[in-house]
Amino acid sequence: MKPQEHGVPPTGFVSPATPARFQPVRDPGPRLTRPANRIAAFAKGVNKTFVMAGLELRKLRHDPTELVTRAVQPALWLLIFGQVFTRVRAIPTGELRYLDFMTPGILAQSVLFIAIFHGIAIIWERDLGILHKFLASPTPRASLVVGKALSAGVRGAIQGIFIYLLALLLGVRFNWNPLALIGVLATIILGAAFFAVLSLIIACVVKTRERFMGMGQVLTMPLFFASNAIYPIAIMPQWLQIVSRINPLTYEVDALRGLMIAGGVSTMGLPLDFAVLLGGTTIAVIIGARMYPKVVM
Repeated sequence: MKPQEHGVPPTGFVSPATPARFQPVRDPGPRLTRPANRIAAFAKGVNKTFVMAGLELRKLRHDPTELVTRAVQPALWLLIFGQVFTRVRAIPTGELRYLDFMTPGILAQSVLFIAIFHGIAIIWERDLGILHKFLASPTPRASLVVGKALSAGVRGAIQGIFIYLLALLLGVRFNWNPLALIGVLATIILGAAFFAVLSLIIACVVKTRERFMGMGQVLTMPLFFASNAIYPIAIMPQWLQIVSRINPLTYEVDALRGLMIAGGVSTMGLPLDFAVLLGGTTIAVIIGARMYPKVVM
């Protein structure tokens, strides 16, 4: 090693007496601009959202019997209720057979039943201590909420495949246009996401499994019967028509009926249907992200 010459400070040494303007400044490296920072943060949030959705879907892989049990109720509606009322012709459905008219409503009902009880999972996670770990992580609350909503959408899409197959065997005439199929998938995901986040908000309020199950039972039947799932809005009493038009399930059914069925028509218009579902889901996610930590309080 070469000895240091007398009076010459070591390399990199800065004397305290050196004026600040002569002191070396470390290069902080490339700095991201604000738009780049926002894009990077958004990308991380999206990635964490899909990670959360993947964690939720692993539960389904470990217990696929849930798919079978969830399929029983829509099968009974189509095989018994649908077949009988198609023969009776007691409900006016225009040019559509009653079974064709009813199938989108049963799909929406099935998605509702899957999603509305989705919030009980966070109560279980809280009791097991898993939720505390999620909240302690740097994952945005919105990513936690949207991840659970997406997993509900995937479960609803799987249920939709079963209903498509069963209804096809029963002679329901579907619209196989690729754009229509994409629209059906989007409607299922948006509808499931809305009701899943609504379920999560309810879980944050009631905080116990018993109260949550009671609230779920209270909500599902009124939402279903106060919609256009199994009969047209036109034959409802005036007060029920008003309730039906503020029911989000009505817009999900209307979109599915216009997209799924050959000759089906969206009476309210697809733009309005998607605007209501997307707007409702966005508002629910904002509220759910704010309320999510309260489930542990």
